[in-house]
Amino acid sequence: MDFPVLVQERWLDNIRSAASYTEWGKRHDFSKVKTRKEFASCMPIQDYESLKPYIDRMMMGEPDVLWNGETRWFSKSSGTTTSKSKYIPVSSHNLRHCHIKGTWDTMSMIYNQLPYATQFRYKTLLMGGCIDPVPGNPRAMAGDVSAIMIEHMPRIARPFFTPDFEIALMKNFEEKLEVKAKILAKEKDMVMIGGVPTWLIVLFRKILENTGKENMLEVWPNLQVYTHGGVSFAPYKEQFAQFFPGDQVKYFEIYNASEGYFGMQHGVDDEDMLLLMDSGVYYEFLPQSEWYKKEKETILLEDIEIGQNYALVISTNAGLWRYTTGDTISFTSKTPFRFKITGRINQFVNAFGEEVIVENTDMALAKTCEAIPATVADYTVAPKYFEGNSKGGHEWLLEFKNPPADLDLFARLLDENLKDLNSDYQAKRFKDLALLPLKITSLPPGTFSKWFKSQGRYTTQAKVPRLANHRDYVDDILQILQSP
Repeated sequence: MDFPVLVQERWLDNIRSAASYTEWGKRHDFSKVKTRKEFASCMPIQDYESLKPYIDRMMMGEPDVLWNGETRWFSKSSGTTTSKSKYIPVSSHNLRHCHIKGTWDTMSMIYNQLPYATQFRYKTLLMGGCIDPVPGNPRAMAGDVSAIMIEHMPRIARPFFTPDFEIALMKNFEEKLEVKAKILAKEKDMVMIGGVPTWLIVLFRKILENTGKENMLEVWPNLQVYTHGGVSFAPYKEQFAQFFPGDQVKYFEIYNASEGYFGMQHGVDDEDMLLLMDSGVYYEFLPQSEWYKKEKETILLEDIEIGQNYALVISTNAGLWRYTTGDTISFTSKTPFRFKITGRINQFVNAFGEEVIVENTDMALAKTCEAIPATVADYTVAPKYFEGNSKGGHEWLLEFKNPPADLDLFARLLDENLKDLNSDYQAKRFKDLALLPLKITSLPPGTFSKWFKSQGRYTTQAKVPRLANHRDYVDDILQILQSP
């Protein structure tokens, strides 16, 4: 996009002006704010807990709180770090000019990259959740962002959507998977699919069981595109290569979070994503050195540095103001502004000064699986603390689809790959002085699904927390292995 900084300045002025007469706008003197620096000075960085009292009032139908008028849609997200649901406001303006616009931008990119694309000839599958009235306010509805977008799908796209909307928005997720598998096993005209890879893998397996086919291209011979997002695709790449052998299916990563549609893959052969500037979102970036300070200072778009880790801070046309999404990104280019998602602020392991992030573990695991043939369905990592005179280390819980022939060799190579990718981890592992080699616990198939069910989180939005600087998740999952 030409003049991205100017576009961002205009969007900030637009949303600030639109919210000047809301309670939040009056409280922070939006009518007096003229520059981006003044905007950054008029309020501190916000998180969900600081905005929750205002969002709760919006959910009860109160108008003009964080955004103009009454907001009737709320995106429900449990994220990866808690079982407690978050409700993100989705104004009509945000829905049209951010989420739906981002979808059209993605479709334009697909048609630009694939001249033979036939998305408006054959069928598309989107994995979505369900929608329910907000308790206490029947005028308002809540559901995951995919379900909200399915509900508001433009008329031009509806004839190409499968299965029907009633099935797509079924409340019982397990029943929905079974029904979809039976219907989609007979669908020959599938051309595009979209959704979190974890749950599509479950669906694919059910379809193959129903059909007796070897791979999904035998079921869907016309499939061209898979759009994915929400989690890194690296751990799932090998599994999808088995479902879709060859190079017929093209993979496009999108960044459509509950808070907004922020990015899309820049091309078939370019895995980096393009930051969407003209979608009702104003961006700031929080350097890693600022993440845990009491008073945080962001930097502007034009001041970002290539290769540095930033937490994403957004202000949107739904009433999120200087809000931290929790995601971390690293820019790979400034002309245009392209980036990759590196993890989440609260997903890291730094119990011993090793500063391991999700990008490190995803890449190390992918390299190891390529070198020692294996396929990982899902994983999580936590520190294993000092006990008595023993040293600490990392514990990996891996759920394999195809386990390696030699798990010990796999663990040793994974440890070496992680050293190569993270110099701090390498330093702590030097001659086992501070850290012992990582330990792998191989989980039985379906363990993470059982854990989700035990947490009441068996939905399309549930994501396995990759890293944690504590053992809460790991100990909880290990406890499931001991239960009958």
